[in-house]
Amino acid sequence: MERSILVLHGPNLNLLGTREPEIYGALTLTEINQRLQATCEAMGLGVRFVQSNSEGDLIDALQAASGWAAGVVFNPAGYTHTSVALRDTITAIGIPVVEVHLSNVYAREEFRHRSLLAPVCRGKITGFGWRSYWLAVQALAAMIQDEGTG
Repeated sequence: MERSILVLHGPNLNLLGTREPEIYGALTLTEINQRLQATCEAMGLGVRFVQSNSEGDLIDALQAASGWAAGVVFNPAGYTHTSVALRDTITAIGIPVVEVHLSNVYAREEFRHRSLLAPVCRGKITGFGWRSYWLAVQALAAMIQDEGTG
């Protein structure tokens, strides 16, 4: 397995830059991906990006990643609080997953405080805007290095 990761973006993240920029920031998803691509290249880490509004497509991407990726950075967005299927997939794939959120979910509505996915992820980073992804890439790269999985 090469030293590569998947950055997986969940529902509505394709609207970044225009969707509630006071919460999610002004950067588009393309701009975030470009920054992460540069970060990964500088670290000698391959990266693929997938965004989907469909739970089934996210599950397919996670399952496929188990065959080529050393880990996953995943913003499940609204599925964070509802998807047992994504939780089961993360448990099944056998590679580390770091959950990320642009906003501080604990400073928002009560229903956003509970993640069904966090207990089966290696960690969770929330509230740093696009840098939540950057921090997750750094953490995942260190885990991959420490565990020799990439």
